[in-house]
Amino acid sequence: MKTAQPAAIFEGAARVLAALLEARTGQALSEGRAWRMETALRPVLRQHKLADMDELAGRLTRKSDPRLEEDVVNALLNNESSFFRDLQIFDMIHRQILPTIQAERTDKTLRIWSAGCSTGQEAYSLAIRLRNDAARWSGWRIEIMASDISTAAIDQARSGIFSQMDVQRGLAVGDLIKWFEPHGEDWRASAELRRMIDFRHDNLFDAKVPSGEYDLLLCRNVLLYFSPERRQSVLRLLGRHSHDRSVLLLGAGETVIGQGDDFTAHPEFRGAYARQAQLPGGAIRRTRRVS
Repeated sequence: MKTAQPAAIFEGAARVLAALLEARTGQALSEGRAWRMETALRPVLRQHKLADMDELAGRLTRKSDPRLEEDVVNALLNNESSFFRDLQIFDMIHRQILPTIQAERTDKTLRIWSAGCSTGQEAYSLAIRLRNDAARWSGWRIEIMASDISTAAIDQARSGIFSQMDVQRGLAVGDLIKWFEPHGEDWRASAELRRMIDFRHDNLFDAKVPSGEYDLLLCRNVLLYFSPERRQSVLRLLGRHSHDRSVLLLGAGETVIGQGDDFTAHPEFRGAYARQAQLPGGAIRRTRRVS
């Protein structure tokens, strides 16, 4: 297999690949990610029997191979994730956010959306916390919906299969023993955990799977890959599926500031966001849901 020089890749094939990634996912391919794309795409080149990046770009330009396009997009997406990522966030969810939601919901229904869930560790972490506190949630209907643009990531999330390295990143030994079982050299989440989560393939810019309003929305480390206009589009989507007491959590390096008027800093939970409502004339107010 021929190997192009990095400069040639960025000047040529990278433009084709960046255009495909942005058209399919809304993500902008930074120059830093472009330098690493050849490594990420080597398995795709081998699978499709392509000699080099130039041949790959030529095939993509002809738009005649949807499977190749999907494989390329899956390879270029950043599916970095880990169990209980940013542990302080999960502690706040467990100790503050969920008890507050529970006190306010008289219909005993808890709805959570993990948007941009990658390979599912975030959703499984939420499920573990809820099952470890099962007595508190007895009699409740709990819905966890998790979505991602990557078909490969969703396939892995649904399988519940994680490598030894995966489970060593953030998962306590007690939770590993309690909620996972050996699967060859890997580990698989228990059927009970897998049943709790509805993993769905979906695009945040053409979303079809979210329905109704969610009490807790997580869209962490997703917005940073988008242009300002696309960030506002995603926040509008999250706003449409929120009520006035919903809680939104973003990644540590993300904010709603300067990204439209859909959300504002949450008055109770540090680092979280609450939906804003519009008054006639464009003024903004916070409203309180009556259960």
